[in-house]
Order: sequence, then structure tokens, then C-alpha cells
Amino acid sequence: MVNFSVCIEMILQELPFLDRIDSVAEIGYSAFEFWGWRTKDLEGILERKRRYGLEIATFSVDHKGKLVDYSTMDKFISGLKESLEVANKLECSTLLVTTGNEIPEVPRRRQHESIVKCLRKAAELAEKADVTLALEPLNVLVDHKGYYLYSSREGFEIIKEVDSPNVKLLYDIYHQQIMEGNLIDTITRNIDLIAHFHVADVPGRHEPGTGEINYPNVFRAIDRTGYSGYVGLEFKPLASSKEALRKVMKMAIPRNL
Repeated sequence: MVNFSVCIEMILQELPFLDRIDSVAEIGYSAFEFWGWRTKDLEGILERKRRYGLEIATFSVDHKGKLVDYSTMDKFISGLKESLEVANKLECSTLLVTTGNEIPEVPRRRQHESIVKCLRKAAELAEKADVTLALEPLNVLVDHKGYYLYSSREGFEIIKEVDSPNVKLLYDIYHQQIMEGNLIDTITRNIDLIAHFHVADVPGRHEPGTGEINYPNVFRAIDRTGYSGYVGLEFKPLASSKEALRKVMKMAIPRNL
């Protein structure tokens, strides 16, 4: 079965932050994730994680610089070093990375090259820390206008150019359905380059089963690749959070079925 992780930034918002971890365990999930770490109660997160025997699937690098702007690489690396220390503290092996917004006056090719150079430098640190960096493309039609990396194709090109086992892609099914479609073929052809998934349905970014994506088929396809990482649930529930999470859990399909 696919391994789900609950994004407690978007789901269970009706609860205090740490109490959301209690609900993740209560419902029966084995992992959770969140976005930025700097304003979080890290000791509280670690205590709840250990109390319930959960995993932290991923959280975001604290970006001080932008990958698209090589002149800010030192700032990015500074934020990455801090984030790697936090990942070690929280026993988390995957960090989410974003590119920053496109710089209109700079050719896209130069920005692409800047991303590759920054990630090559970052890869050295990630390899030493035994952490994988997951670069995320986002949609620019609905949610993230101006963001540089909207194409999974370019994302996979960047991963190949960086050429490190510790730098891969975060494939967000919601964002890529909006930008590209062709989900199952893209996923199965590039599964070795994917470190993490995010899911939500289209339109609306609600729970799987509320929109146009055939998630049982997508989950089956992911499972059949042998992928052993996490599929992060990052959606805005239409139903109550707990009801939505229980519903999605039932969509996980055993391998080979």
C-alpha cells in the first residue's frame, strides 16, 4: 500500500498545532509533515512524534536565498545548514525545497543554471547529512503566479543535471494536473527521480475523490512502481478533517491488485 503522510498545516486546522499530531495517530496514519520550522515548537513536535511512534515525512527548508538567483546562494546555503540541523533533531530524512519566483528580466536559461549550481552545492551538504532534498514544481495558473518551476519536465531535467542521489523531485499531483496532466505515465517513467508526492484534487485543492483525478488509479500506479516513500496529503478538506482523512485512507490499494 502507499504510505500516506498528513500535512498538518492544511488539515486539522481546527485544532492547536501539536494536537493535530495526536489526531494523525488516532486516525491511524504513521507519518505527518509540515511547512516552515522556524516558528514551530520543535521540542513539542519531537515529543509527540516519539510518543506515538510517528515519522516526520518532510518539512520545508528555511529559504534565506532564492535558487533562481545565484547571487543569493550563500544565504540559501546558510538557511539549508540550519534546516539540516533541525532535520537531524527531528529525525527527518527529507526536506522540501522551492525555487523562488521567476525573475522577469533574467533569461530563464540563466535561472535554470542558477538552480542547478545551487542544488549541486546543497547536495554536498545533504549527502553528508543523509538527507534528501525534494524540489517542488508548483502550478502558476491558480495558486502560485510568478513561481519559476511549474513544469515537471524541467524539474526532472534539473534533477538529472544536479546528479545526486540526495536531490530529487517532489511531484505534487494537484499542481501537475493543473499544469500538464498525463499523471500516471509521467510518474511511472520518472519514479526513480521522485522523493515525495503531494496530493489534492482538482479543482479546489480538496480531498481526493472530490474532483477530476482518479486517485485510486493513481495510487495503484504509484504502488506498482515499488515506490516506498511517502505520499503527502496536502489538501483543504470539504468534509471534516477526520472524515476526509478516513476516506482517503480507504483509497490506498494493496500492491499488485
